[in-house]
Amino acid sequence: MGRAMVSKQETYEYYLNLGHSLAWDQEWEKAVNAYARALQERPEEPDPYKYLGLALMQVKRYNDALKVLMKGHKLAPDDPVPLERSADVLERLGRLKEAATQYVNVAEIYLAQRDIEKAIGNYERATLLTPGLLQIHFRLAQLYERTGRRRAAVLQYLTLAFNFQRNKDRERAMQAIERALRLEPSNVQVLNARRAIESGELIAVPQLQEELPSDSKQASSAAPAKEAPVTLAESHAAGPLGEATEKALAHLAEHLLEGGLTVAEAQAIQGIELQKIGENAQAIQAFQLAERQGIRHPALYMCLGSLFIAQGQWQNALDYLKRVQDAAYAAGVAHGMGQAYLGLGQVRPAAEQFVRALQLADLQLAINPDEASQLTAVYNELLSATKQMQEYDLAETCNEFNRWLSGPDWKVRIPQTRRAIDDRLRGGSKNELIDIVKDPSIVEALTRVDDYIRRGLYTLAADEAMWIIERQPTSLPAHQRVAQVLMEEGQTQAAITKYNVVINSFLARDDRVSAAALLNEVIKIAPMDINLRLSLIELLEREGDEMRMLDEYIGLAGAYYQLAEIDQARDTYLAANRMAQRLNAPIEKRVEILRRLADIYMTRLDWRQAQRTFEQIRDLVPTDDEPRRELVEIHFKLGNPIEAMRELDNLLRLYAQSRRGAMILSTLESMVAARPAEMGLRSRLAAVYQQLKRIPEAIEQLDALGELQLDAGLMQEACVTIRQIIQLRPPNVEQYQALLAQMGC
Repeated sequence: MGRAMVSKQETYEYYLNLGHSLAWDQEWEKAVNAYARALQERPEEPDPYKYLGLALMQVKRYNDALKVLMKGHKLAPDDPVPLERSADVLERLGRLKEAATQYVNVAEIYLAQRDIEKAIGNYERATLLTPGLLQIHFRLAQLYERTGRRRAAVLQYLTLAFNFQRNKDRERAMQAIERALRLEPSNVQVLNARRAIESGELIAVPQLQEELPSDSKQASSAAPAKEAPVTLAESHAAGPLGEATEKALAHLAEHLLEGGLTVAEAQAIQGIELQKIGENAQAIQAFQLAERQGIRHPALYMCLGSLFIAQGQWQNALDYLKRVQDAAYAAGVAHGMGQAYLGLGQVRPAAEQFVRALQLADLQLAINPDEASQLTAVYNELLSATKQMQEYDLAETCNEFNRWLSGPDWKVRIPQTRRAIDDRLRGGSKNELIDIVKDPSIVEALTRVDDYIRRGLYTLAADEAMWIIERQPTSLPAHQRVAQVLMEEGQTQAAITKYNVVINSFLARDDRVSAAALLNEVIKIAPMDINLRLSLIELLEREGDEMRMLDEYIGLAGAYYQLAEIDQARDTYLAANRMAQRLNAPIEKRVEILRRLADIYMTRLDWRQAQRTFEQIRDLVPTDDEPRRELVEIHFKLGNPIEAMRELDNLLRLYAQSRRGAMILSTLESMVAARPAEMGLRSRLAAVYQQLKRIPEAIEQLDALGELQLDAGLMQEACVTIRQIIQLRPPNVEQYQALLAQMGC
């Protein structure tokens, strides 16, 4: 009798929820049938198409999935999910260009919805599938800039420069490099790329460098995250409790329909129908009657617990919710128990359950284990803070927690709020968390500030941050946001001043770790600010972190060099070199310092110091040819041709041992071209030509060598050279023989 009353809409909702339940349990074949049945009931509704499409993907019916998803896209063109899944299908089918185009289309939809993170994910996927999408690389670079991921933006600009150069568009390649340098003026990869373009050499393939902590969380994943089954349905306005109740209704219906329809099962089905239409008192009676007649199932207890919450019967609600031991309902159970304890006036267990509900709901939304670990730490601190509060304040806090867990956007609000709390924890002492919990409007305001900054609404962001500072003048995260806004608006010096206020506040609290981390961030923004670098070095010295001090000394010396303060740069590199030797730093680090010192000496034409420095590099890295080449040139400049030849022979021996014969020839040819009067160079080049059977070139070099020897009065050496030429049988051998006789050799 109950089933006859079921409407078409109720049948649709029943099969849709059944499909969600089956999807959660990974029973995809059954889910396909359930979603298909829902689609039959409401073919004009777009939702069943995207869920059926996902289920078809899971059972590898890709062509069917593609057709279903594209129909869903036509019904809801502003919903990115069907299009995103169709792109995934195209990728699995090997239709990569079509998939890339689809991912771009998906990204455009997300951008229109101001969901920058998902837009970035889809753009990245498109570039992976079809390299060379220059417009998309540019869009990615801009989006990374907007979201503060400088290193990721730099990689995109480098990729643009790489592609422009391969397309022989030098001007646009250089423009892309300049955009990258604006973000990171001291980035070695970018500086090398600029030198390559200027010298006409090809840029190396851009490589992603080690990211900043804030960057690495967001930019490492190129592919859009696949949705977990828990997020298939839209966020229920009643929060985790409402979501768990819907899930329980579907699970219970499935369980009841598996067997024959007994009296108890009929009562339970009637309870399901009554609960769906809001007849809560009658639903409770039906479910309890079914329970007395033998129905024992966690979904039944979940439904009853939710009904008693709705009726305000708090103790009955607790009794049933405590009997639910199914992890699928854990977040909803905690949410419901929090409400029940709060209704009974037991605020401490209520707070504990609400925090547990927040954590479980957030864990369901976490996209990787690292994020899950981080958020667990935040909620542990949040729980600890609630235990230190007075009961009056705690009651208000519980009401606020309950509000966070409700409304159509709770799935968005919870991770945003948790990130704001995490930021506050890292930005101040843990004792301040009590103030946050007492006044959660501060957390929400910080979330709004971040949203305004992402959207480029800097005036609104600054106003909101100043409102926080008026409420809590010591709020370091708010001061940091003000500094970030100033930086985005181009007010670099004002931003640095504000950052210094925050850094000094950290130091006043003896929070050196946070001060050092923030100094690092500010130095990346203002790499030429000497005072910032000196402050960080002093802080690291107090911490005893000498390896990081070494890196900062190198950075400080580089800043001096960029500011044309060459003496300070040299002295700082020398100090860094002494520290590197004392610390037995990695060879790569020591060589980096010595190379920069050598550059300074070469620029100043201090050949003696340059010689000593390159000799140190040569001894540290015997297989590196560059210091040996430099030493050859330096010895020539110092008028030491014998030392130059000795170093050259070592260099040529290195090339021979590493089977780089082409380098032997090119090195000698370039050196002869630069110093045509050097007899030792001519002699060695002639010998190489002879080995390569390039006799005319060998004769040409020997002929030039003989003339140099005659001009220098080296008669015996000239005779030896002429005999070498005769042995090579040149066409005019008689002339050389006559010359030899004339010389009396």
